Amino acid sequence: MQEIACGALQKMRTELSDKVSYFLPVGEQEVAMNELIGKPIRLHYQGAINCTHCGRKTNKSFSQGYCYPCFKSLPQCDQCIVKPELCHFHEGSCRDESWGEQFCFQDHYVYLANSSGVKVGITRGTQIPTRWMDQGAVQALPIFKVATRLQSGKVERLLGEHVADKTNWRKMLKNEVESLDLTETRDLLFEKCQAGLIALENEFGLQAIQRLPEAEQIEINYPVLNYPQKVTSFNFDKTPEVSGVLQGIKGQYLILDTGVINMRKFTAYQVMISA
Repeated sequence: MQEIACGALQKMRTELSDKVSYFLPVGEQEVAMNELIGKPIRLHYQGAINCTHCGRKTNKSFSQGYCYPCFKSLPQCDQCIVKPELCHFHEGSCRDESWGEQFCFQDHYVYLANSSGVKVGITRGTQIPTRWMDQGAVQALPIFKVATRLQSGKVERLLGEHVADKTNWRKMLKNEVESLDLTETRDLLFEKCQAGLIALENEFGLQAIQRLPEAEQIEINYPVLNYPQKVTSFNFDKTPEVSGVLQGIKGQYLILDTGVINMRKFTAYQVMISA
């Protein structure tokens, strides 16, 4: 095999086309991963992790690529990023108000996606359709446009009483996913959650929480030759060298004939890739 890239990993960049196109940033390079499907590849973790924010060497990665001091101090690592309904900007306790103003006070979308069954989620408008491809969704439908991250979290939590808010990653990777009519699911959710939605619309205003009845469902196809019947996952911390024939890519996972590996999980790891 020949070395093709070496450096710190970042999550794969995606482009939506007939089949999702994947590009893996490795240090200063970017590897076109679709071109490697069907070929043997090797990923060798070189034993170093450098914080994706400050560059400090760290023995353990926190929140996908940060050292512990950054994890404890940066606003993008706060608990409200995972649970936006816990946003505390209005309490004056945001870790970085200028960052919060830029990140949290922009349009967010509440959506339905089908990656291992229907789920509800939120994303910034700038992350459509990237967010869906990162999750391995085969179908997606935006259902609300919401003015702030806090408000989107409240809508998501309300809908989450009736549908899941997490992906079963093993089912997603096995492609054990039935086609769904997300428009029908949306309409049923609107009925079930009508009282709660009206309360939120009254609290924040109709302009802050806008329903999207005209949005169209999109279908997403992934570049996969063979899906695994049994999912075995690799971890660089336990297995520093991972190799096999690349069978395909879905979500942020490389699917090898020997197992799967979540590339986003190992953001900031120093890795050499050969093919």
